[in-house]
Amino acid sequence: MSFKHLFSRSLTAAPDRLHFAAHSHHLWPDASHDGQMAAWADAAHMADHKWGVIMGSLWSEAQGHVASELALPDPSTISFSPNTHDFLVRIISAMDRPTLRILSTDGEFHSFRRQMARWVESGKIVWRQVPPDALAAEAARNEYDLIFASHVLFNSGNVVDFGPLAALAKPEGPWVVIDGYHGFMAVPTDLADVADRIFYLSGGYKYAMAGEGVCFLHAPTGFAPRPEITGWYAEFDDLALPAGSVGYAPDGRRFLGSTFDPSGLYRFCAIRSMLEIEGLKTEVISAHVTWLQQQFLSAVHMPDMHLLNPMTDQPHARFLAFKGARAVQLHAELARRQVVTDVRGDVLRFGFGLYQDPDDVDQLTEILKTIG
Repeated sequence: MSFKHLFSRSLTAAPDRLHFAAHSHHLWPDASHDGQMAAWADAAHMADHKWGVIMGSLWSEAQGHVASELALPDPSTISFSPNTHDFLVRIISAMDRPTLRILSTDGEFHSFRRQMARWVESGKIVWRQVPPDALAAEAARNEYDLIFASHVLFNSGNVVDFGPLAALAKPEGPWVVIDGYHGFMAVPTDLADVADRIFYLSGGYKYAMAGEGVCFLHAPTGFAPRPEITGWYAEFDDLALPAGSVGYAPDGRRFLGSTFDPSGLYRFCAIRSMLEIEGLKTEVISAHVTWLQQQFLSAVHMPDMHLLNPMTDQPHARFLAFKGARAVQLHAELARRQVVTDVRGDVLRFGFGLYQDPDDVDQLTEILKTIG
């Protein structure tokens, strides 16, 4: 099957490109254009009053889409922000302790690693990193204030079981934060049994297909009621407070900052509506991607590259990560042939998405054969 008709604008914009980097910058479906135009139209028509729609019906619709995808029992625990780093800083700010003890895997994304390293420099935190398969045991063995782990590791594609971490979480600590950026709408995820104990971060740039500026946080009730880093949107329901007092919304909005670009929310809602109309649940898209990945692996031969995340019957990342000395060279050779992939050090990643079909995979494998 082919779903290219849903991405006609992105595909015709660069017809000679083979885009195998859905895990990096996912191509935008046509529905995103409709959402972007709706944002412009509301701003033109309603001007100042657009915020009544944005923080009202649009906000609720977006919350509903996230809650439905993750089986969250209460959509009000969800808030939105331009990026997940904004939420990370707010979560840390809510921990009222002189020096925080933080545990993470040793495979977290650069932004998290850089922030942790800087806080280690300043003395704000003590940070321990362990391999993903050692995380649960280390978390149970020693005391930490916060445990951070990606659901799907960005470099290797390994999938982390965060159930044992959730069992440790308490309002007084430790707090468990799951980075779902490579899991949301890529790996079917049910948080119903752990929603009352874990924080979950993700966004629209990857598999939600909505682009930049539309990230979200699920924050469990009773955890982090008063983030120290805060903006006036966090007390939208409490603007009549006496001067000098700092109030907070009782739900996920306690993590909000200030004015933001809402167009990402419009795009996200338009895309989710399109997927519902087409009957394209995450399970269906994942099956399509798995089919393409299996086709690729059955045809490609790269003996000097080691596949870090082999296909199994377990949940799998939307990309295949190959490690080897030729990663950078292969990435450059593919780029010269208008094939977009992604390289991180000595790891070359091929990302698969809804806008690809078997013909694309055949073209990619033929190009790899010509490279040698």
